[in-house]
Amino acid sequence: MKTLSLKLPETLDSRLTAAARRRGQSRSAVVREALEALLGGDNAGREGSCLDLAADLAGCLTGPGDLSVNPDRLRGYGR
Repeated sequence: MKTLSLKLPETLDSRLTAAARRRGQSRSAVVREALEALLGGDNAGREGSCLDLAADLAGCLTGPGDLSVNPDRLRGYGR
């Protein structure tokens, strides 16, 4: 893991320290979380179900609605 040094105003430093105490985390962990949220890390803002994340895609395709249950459409599947 890389090391980063930065200068903070006293008020921001106090807020950071208080947040770290409330969360039971180190100041570095709180700063990492804040940077992930700001910069759009791997999981930032990615809460919810698969449908929630792909809601804009749901229903955008057309075709038969019975592909998984109609025996006629399942003949030869997997061969």
